[in-house]
Amino acid sequence: MTAFSVLDLCPVVEGGSVAEALADTRRMAAQTEASGFTRFWLAEHHGMKGVASAATALVIAEAGHATSTIRIGSGGVMLPNHSPLVIAEQFGTLEALFPGRVDLGLGRAPGTDMITARALRRNLESGAQNFPDDILELKHWLGEPDDTKLIAVPGAGSHVPLWILGSSLYSAHLAAALGLPYAFASHFAPDMLFEALDIYRAKFTPSEQLAEPYVIAAVMGVMADTDAEAAHLFTTVQQTFVSMRRNTRGRMPKPVESMEAIWSEAEKIAVEHTLRYAVVGGQETAKKQMLSFIDATNADEIMISMPIHSIEARLKSVELFGAMRATL
Repeated sequence: MTAFSVLDLCPVVEGGSVAEALADTRRMAAQTEASGFTRFWLAEHHGMKGVASAATALVIAEAGHATSTIRIGSGGVMLPNHSPLVIAEQFGTLEALFPGRVDLGLGRAPGTDMITARALRRNLESGAQNFPDDILELKHWLGEPDDTKLIAVPGAGSHVPLWILGSSLYSAHLAAALGLPYAFASHFAPDMLFEALDIYRAKFTPSEQLAEPYVIAAVMGVMADTDAEAAHLFTTVQQTFVSMRRNTRGRMPKPVESMEAIWSEAEKIAVEHTLRYAVVGGQETAKKQMLSFIDATNADEIMISMPIHSIEARLKSVELFGAMRATL
């Protein structure tokens, strides 16, 4: 049976606050665990009014305290923004707090605009170029300590499992070469999905962490009692992507009755293309869409992002996806 997991951005909604967003993420983590999902990941983003997961390790800890068995982690940490030693210490701490439950997903994008990226990285030009070396350094800090004086405490000996996240062919080649599990961001960057998965599987080299390729494919997901209700809730995602194209990002918008007065024809085409793998509907419609996606990708696991304005509707969507999985 294909595993289901949740990617959460700790969304700050219109009319809400950061404190409420953090409380909602704790509720999301608990509902995700109760609904039988495999893992609950949070993503690093910066300088975005609608996302409260910038201090990713701190928010992951909140998810950990709200749960007891589900795997928790990052989807992902943007490693070029950080010293590998600092990330080893953060995730070594998480592993000590929640033994055997922590994943460390790694990306090389900044997770923000270029101005904020420069403020984060200081040396923006070299950050992404050093990504493979930074991964190897991070793996060293999380491994068994050697006889040098410099070690990660916490972190050394924790062996937190690493994941490569990506939306390009580069990430597929890298994950395969390092023998790490691979999560593809098809929920917002679908164009290279199938080529990337083919490359990863064909070129995979077994490692100490992983003997065979393991693929997560991500989708946007909204489930509700009816197709019409799900489509209405999904207008929040559509508005968000229109705002991203216009560079007018704000807090997560409330759903609207119709998108026609909001987007232009060109924006509609672009957004629908970007979100073409989204699973949106009531039970029968969503199940049909999900089965089609699983069949096309042969993914080991589906990571579902549910940017729904209402926390109650978001929790209901998690519950419905969990119930769907039991019938697949």
